[in-house]
Amino acid sequence: MNSRLLTFLLIFFDWAAASFAWGVFYYVRKTRIENVEFSVNESFYYGILIIPLVWLFLYMLQGTYQDVRRLHRMKILNLTFLGTVLGSVGIFFLFLLDDEIVEYRQYYQSVFLLFGIQFMFVFVPRMFLVSFIVKRIHQRKTGFKTLIVGGSDKAVDIYKEITELPKGTGHQFIGFINLNGVDKLLEDSLPYLGHIDDVEHILRENEIEEVIIALESVEHDRLKTIISRLEGGDVRIKILPDMYDILSGTVEMSNIFGALLINVNSEVMPVWQRTFKRLIDISVSIVSLILLTPLFIVLGVLVKLSSPGPILFKQERIGKNGVPFKIIKFRTMYQNSEKNGPQLSSSSDPRITKIGRFMRKSRLDEFPQFYNVLVGDMSLVGPRPERQFYIDKIVDVEPQFLELTKVRPGITSWGQVKYGYAENVDQMLDRMKYDLLYLKNRSLSLDFKIMLYTVLIIFKGAGK
Repeated sequence: MNSRLLTFLLIFFDWAAASFAWGVFYYVRKTRIENVEFSVNESFYYGILIIPLVWLFLYMLQGTYQDVRRLHRMKILNLTFLGTVLGSVGIFFLFLLDDEIVEYRQYYQSVFLLFGIQFMFVFVPRMFLVSFIVKRIHQRKTGFKTLIVGGSDKAVDIYKEITELPKGTGHQFIGFINLNGVDKLLEDSLPYLGHIDDVEHILRENEIEEVIIALESVEHDRLKTIISRLEGGDVRIKILPDMYDILSGTVEMSNIFGALLINVNSEVMPVWQRTFKRLIDISVSIVSLILLTPLFIVLGVLVKLSSPGPILFKQERIGKNGVPFKIIKFRTMYQNSEKNGPQLSSSSDPRITKIGRFMRKSRLDEFPQFYNVLVGDMSLVGPRPERQFYIDKIVDVEPQFLELTKVRPGITSWGQVKYGYAENVDQMLDRMKYDLLYLKNRSLSLDFKIMLYTVLIIFKGAGK
């Protein structure tokens, strides 16, 4: 059973349970707490339509519907309990507080009644579904495509430990790669997929979901570089316990069905903030594309009059997890400005048109990227996307740059606000420091600050 179907089933069960729970709550509250005759009225129908959507929105903010296959019984219990507590209190203040009552005790009775009914009706089908998922994992009927990094004795030991456990761990081993091209002791058990230098291609081609790093002691000095490259993909990274002292503050212990591994935990933004961030991206993009249409028309005319060529400029950039996409901007340069190959612009670049110079300083050329944000290629705030040509140059000097590709690139960024456009690779490296700092401190409050400074730059026309 694939992930999308499981997610759909969980959402459907939650919606059906919330609808039924509200109906039962409404009936019991009227007949037992308020001691009035039950009647199906307009308020009842509004509740059936709106309240389940409120619950689904809350569960989405919790991250319940992200990667449903990784849910387990204790996690779904915690999520259901916490979500029901927050939801019951919220619904009480939003929808029940204004009701006429005889005594305040009825308020408390209503809240506890809502909690009990909602928790029972939601938790039971959730537990059945999660138990079904866990059972299939234990029976090795499903799991996560897993790659082992390393081909020496240590890699063989962890592979045997996991595969010889009486219950499945969730790892479906696809193959292994090595660092030196020599150690291939796993070749009798798993396909050899290639060298670490090709890891990004191997991850994409085999749709890898988890990576277990099993290195010998002499290879530990390369661990951070390897993790930086792996974090550019949407994978879970695990290392062996004896490597714990190599990394500080970036890992968490995880006992996966009996196989002791350490999760490399690089996500600093909570699930609810990531969900809100995407909702803000979508809503702001829709509003901006509608309200800025007159400005787009004016800018389009100015671009067309400034020089021959198209109004919009499209260029391939590298997005989240190394996936390329076409970025959209208003054209600020004369046509065929890169006929001799990729070139970075400078403040006195003769290739930039007069209107283009103004648009670049005020960031108006970036406004069409609201479409990129809307379709999911970009975010409002995030590291600026680069071309593969320059990524290769930067990575030769500083491999950490690949960490920036693990999140959606942004219309604006900390580096863009602090540094502006880079004119060469050295300046790209200087700007990268700000973007890496953003990556390690991501939060909604930081995003709002960056957007505020960007707005100030637009109105002042002070961009570099």
